[in-house]
Amino acid sequence: MPFLEEREGDTRTALEPLTRLPFPPLTKRHVRHCGFDWWFPRLRPHTPKARLIPLTTPFIDYLRADGIVLPSNDPPNPHRDTNDADDSGFSSASDTDSEDDNDDDPSTSWPEIHSRVRSTIAELDGKVTPKLNWSAPKDATWISATNDMECRTPDDVYMLLKSSDFITHDLEHAFDDCVDDDAPEDPDNPFSPGDAQRPSPFIFHLVLRKSFNLNPSLEFRCFVRDRILLAICQRDLNHFDFLFPMRDSLSSVIKSFLATHLLPKFGSEDPNFVFDVYVPPPHDRVWLIDINPWAIRTDPILFSWRELLEMPARVPGEIERQTESADTYAEGEEEEENERAEEVANEPVFRLVRRDDPEAYQFNSARYSAHKLPKDVVDASRSPGGVDARELLDQWKRVMEGQNAEDEEQDDDENDDGEETSGGT
Repeated sequence: MPFLEEREGDTRTALEPLTRLPFPPLTKRHVRHCGFDWWFPRLRPHTPKARLIPLTTPFIDYLRADGIVLPSNDPPNPHRDTNDADDSGFSSASDTDSEDDNDDDPSTSWPEIHSRVRSTIAELDGKVTPKLNWSAPKDATWISATNDMECRTPDDVYMLLKSSDFITHDLEHAFDDCVDDDAPEDPDNPFSPGDAQRPSPFIFHLVLRKSFNLNPSLEFRCFVRDRILLAICQRDLNHFDFLFPMRDSLSSVIKSFLATHLLPKFGSEDPNFVFDVYVPPPHDRVWLIDINPWAIRTDPILFSWRELLEMPARVPGEIERQTESADTYAEGEEEEENERAEEVANEPVFRLVRRDDPEAYQFNSARYSAHKLPKDVVDASRSPGGVDARELLDQWKRVMEGQNAEDEEQDDDENDDGEETSGGT
């Protein structure tokens, strides 16, 4: 049976097939509210330690520019081979005079940001993971010596940001497919003139989170529609047998977090959203990792958006309603069974990867594989002992320069052959 979009006042026939998923209009306001810079100050006690750095136009231009040129005078990374430090292939203020083809130090256009990135890394115990307002550069971990998002120097941060398609999406396409917000004269519009929350002009932020050992099996994505928790699923696409007996307790603690903290401080203005949580042992506290738009751009992971949009709401209040005493009913035991069945029906759908699911055997392609470099470059970054990111890029640069030299030589040979042929005729 086709999935039908039913709305009040819709004059279409009931048999008309659905041509698009019935999402509510995606507003710029909703996308802004899902930005880390908007919700983090309201929910700071429930989020891992992080610092926000407002970004200037010169730094945004640096992220958008082609190529990767890193600032100079960074403290040496203890994980790098110091013997190769002078052969990095990158420009710096100290070697500009000796290498004619090097660019100038880009951080001269944004020294305050460079200084804050360095000081923030030191403040957060020397290891951070970066992201912008919405996205983290998870697709660029191939360029990291450790194949993850952990950064120890400003250079590590810039390398990830400039190598990520996800970061480019934040910069260029964050508000694609959005409708305009309410008119300024609308008194219900939280961005009306004079409101302190009005983000005008919009400011991109660099988020540096303190790095910590996160167990991916305990990360969950949660779907809220009309302020009701509809569904929960694990984020990591591997089978974890120990999660199945814990579903009820995990669901309970996530629902409590939503009702006590998230809905009062976020859901009052955005009734539909998706949020990611981490529930570490002893599994009695929820850490908020991210909030995502209720939109097709957000990955539903183990669900489909069609499934989530047509899923019947499970009203929490129905779970807690008090039944009349058993002697009111002729069949008290039957009533209790019905009540328990109703309670189960009103729980959010909690979906985990089962042992026989294709996801558990990694039949699907590797995550973010569409955003990676050719296989030989990725393999080089994963070689024993680790290849430093600077060294990897230097090798890649030499390969490209060698290819260009070969092309020029081939062109010269072709020109010589052409001249000889012309002379012979």
